[in-house]
Parts: sequence; C-alpha cells; structure tokens
Amino acid sequence: MPKRARRPRKLAASLLTVRDPLQARNAAQAVRREADAAPTFGEFADQMVEKWSREFRNEKHAAQWKMTLGSAYCAKLRDKKLADITAADVLAVLEPVCQGKNETASRLRGRIERVLDAAKVAGWRSGENRAQWKGNLEHSLGKRQKLQRGHHAAMPYAAVPAFIAALRLREAMAARALEFGILTAARSGEVLEATWREIDLAAQVWTVPAKWMKAGREHRVLLSDAAAAILDEVAALRPADDDGGAYVFPGQRPRRPLSGMAMEMLLRRQKLEITVRGFRSSFRDWVSEETHFPREIAEAALAHVVGDTTERAYRRGDALEKRRELMTAWATFCLSAPKAERK
Repeated sequence: MPKRARRPRKLAASLLTVRDPLQARNAAQAVRREADAAPTFGEFADQMVEKWSREFRNEKHAAQWKMTLGSAYCAKLRDKKLADITAADVLAVLEPVCQGKNETASRLRGRIERVLDAAKVAGWRSGENRAQWKGNLEHSLGKRQKLQRGHHAAMPYAAVPAFIAALRLREAMAARALEFGILTAARSGEVLEATWREIDLAAQVWTVPAKWMKAGREHRVLLSDAAAAILDEVAALRPADDDGGAYVFPGQRPRRPLSGMAMEMLLRRQKLEITVRGFRSSFRDWVSEETHFPREIAEAALAHVVGDTTERAYRRGDALEKRRELMTAWATFCLSAPKAERK
C-alpha cells in the first residue's frame, strides 16, 4: 500500500489506542489535514494531462483529453477525492456514454484508468484500479464491442434538408454550430475551435490550422453563402476588442468555445441515434449517389489524404474552386424543401 494512502489509516487507527485527550485531538486533526491535502480527481487529472501533453501528437489530442476528463463527461468524478472513488462512481460516468458511443466510452474508460494508475503511483490511492476493464468493469458493462473506426451513425442524406429546416427553428448556439458543421462537412472539433482569425469572409474561405487537423496539415474550407450567413449571424457576439482570437461559436464561459457535448446533446434531446461526425458520411453518400463530382474532390473537401506519396506529390493543389462548386451544391441541397414538401 502506498505511503500516502497508508498514513491516514494509521493515524485513524492510533485514535483507538490513544488515552490522552490532547493526543487524541492532535491525531484527529492530523487525519483531517491529510484528507484535506489529498487532491480531487479533477485536480489530479488536470495536472496529469498537463504533464502528459508533451507526449501527445498535437494540441488537438491534448484538448480531447482535457474535454473527456473535464466536466463534459466526468462531472460526477471531478469533485471526489482520489482515495474515495469506487467502481460505482466510474460506472456512473461510463454507463450513459455506452449507449451507442462505444468508441467514446472505451477511450474515456482508458483515460480514467490511466489517471487512477498515476494516482496510485503518487500514493493517493491503493488497491485495484476501479476503471480497469478485465476482471472488473467487464462484469458490469457486459461484453465490450470492438471499435469500428470510421463508422459513425449517420443520417440518410435524403433526411438532411428536413433536419436543417427544423434546426433553423432553434435559437441555440449549438444549433448554429451544428448547421455550420453540416454545411462545411467539417469535424466537430474543428468547428468548436474555430477562431475569427481563421475566417476570410470576403473570400469565403475558412483556413483550419494544421494543429487541429487529423492529417496534421492546414486545410482550407470553402464557405457557401449559407455557411457565410451563419457567420454573419454569430458575428454579433464577437467581442468589440477582439484581435482575431475569439471563438466563432463561443460557450457560456468567457473566452471559451462551445462545449464539446453541446451538439451531441442537441441530437440526444431529439432522440436521434446519430452522431455529429456522421453528417460527414451523409455528405459523402450524397456526393457519390446524387452528383458527378470526382471522388478526389469529395475527399479533398473532407480533408482526407488520397493516394500514395507519389500521387500526392503530383497533386499539390487543393482544388479550391472545384470544391467551391461542390460545397455550393451541397448547401443548395441542404436548404432545399424537405422531401415530404417537394412536388
């Protein structure tokens, strides 16, 4: 048992043998001081993510760890002392996420497990790791499904116009961010982290920095008139003294972006069993089945790496103007009359 985890118990045990009232009081105070000094899960997790960030691939990876171990997912754990966390506490965090989001749940569990492992090494915990899968959570959560990377629950593209029409009736910032993400076929993280210095409204181009891109390289997104109109709308919330660093879709906390869960919760409230990421698949299916745009143009719009090293060397451009035509056509489809209303 680690020294820090042992000491409060030894002090508490000593209270049973102390007969001098003064010594008993001092021992009791020592127990309380030890307990107060122990960090909460939230405090310790933040410290460890900061320490581990040097080994992450990029800032986006670090941001994902901060988000999943933050209040968006771990609100029920963050205020608990490390030594007090039980398997039931971990289950309370994981069970809601397991409903249709196996990949997210698996990553979240692994990150909690790593934090609790580090807490044991630091002496703040003892015994088994309550976030461990084998021999522990597997008995409560059932058989773990294998991760299926790249397959996110998607809305059939034919249903997107009706969904957009309903989305426009909502005044929430999450609704504006989600519509913008659908129209640009961008990843949710890129949308949430977008700042005004990345936006060129005159040219209707959004330049996403390499640090936020999965492929690790800068990506230009063509903005249709509909996407630009959303930016015009949210620009009213931009601070007057902003030098470009303000978030395009701000959250409720000052100088912070919209929560990573905001768009997902919007879908959950509508009881839709789809993911935000799935709209990229909706876009790709529409391109394949309803248009004559080349595959390479669609893949470029999604910021996917196409071809081998030699092929990419000969295709140095990003087909900007052809992608402009594609994104304009996609926006026209998204804003068309829902299928039930078409004549």
